[in-house]
Amino acid sequence: MLRRTAASLDAALAGRRLVRADLRWPGLSTADLTDRTVLHTRPYGKHLLTRLDDGRTLHSHLRMDGVWRVVPTGSPRAAARSPRVRALLADDRSTALGVSLGMLDLVRTSDEHLLVAHLGPDILDERFENGGLAEAEERWRSMRATPVCDVLLDQRVVAGIGTIYLAESLFAERIHPWTPADEVDAGRVLLTARALMQRSVARGPGPGKVHSRAGLPCPRCGTTVQRGTARRPPQERPVFWCPVCQAAGTGSLPGGVADRRD
Repeated sequence: MLRRTAASLDAALAGRRLVRADLRWPGLSTADLTDRTVLHTRPYGKHLLTRLDDGRTLHSHLRMDGVWRVVPTGSPRAAARSPRVRALLADDRSTALGVSLGMLDLVRTSDEHLLVAHLGPDILDERFENGGLAEAEERWRSMRATPVCDVLLDQRVVAGIGTIYLAESLFAERIHPWTPADEVDAGRVLLTARALMQRSVARGPGPGKVHSRAGLPCPRCGTTVQRGTARRPPQERPVFWCPVCQAAGTGSLPGGVADRRD
């Protein structure tokens, strides 16, 4: 989860002066970040914003396969010889390697909002329930009959939900993934997803109830978990669900009560 990645980068680099920096990305290869001090890394949805003391921000996005790894400076892995390494930030004790990153930008910190302006509210932001939720619900309403699985993955509605918590939140609420969004209680589903994600941040990721469990029995009813597809190519993503617990026509309508027994 991105917040754990941000915390790992902060533990390694925040408040530290960079002794080595290498951005292996078109247009950024000549950028010089050495001798700059890292202030902190902040997540927004699926984006990471690493702010520096010279008023610049290194923006990264992991996409599907990217990862930031922290290794000891001077270790063999810190040499970063792999062509999959897209970014390297090192102080005298720790080296952060951005591997298979999907996006990398270097912008003025005052302009970083332009990178995320198109996104909905961050579901894990501390202010989400005080303003962000209402904005997300308004964006949700504009999606009308779009399948709820597509809406949960649409970062323009709410930022931060991926395939894991798409599946787990709909399973918790017993909602068929292809239910039209305007037939679902948006606030309830979003708060369920937020709670599940907060628990993962606090405790570490644990085994899911349905995600990546296609062919295995549903932990609630024993029916075989199915796998389907959300969104259209080239943005399709896997969806896992129980065809009994989440049968078509089930869901939490506004004002209704869903059975959430596990």
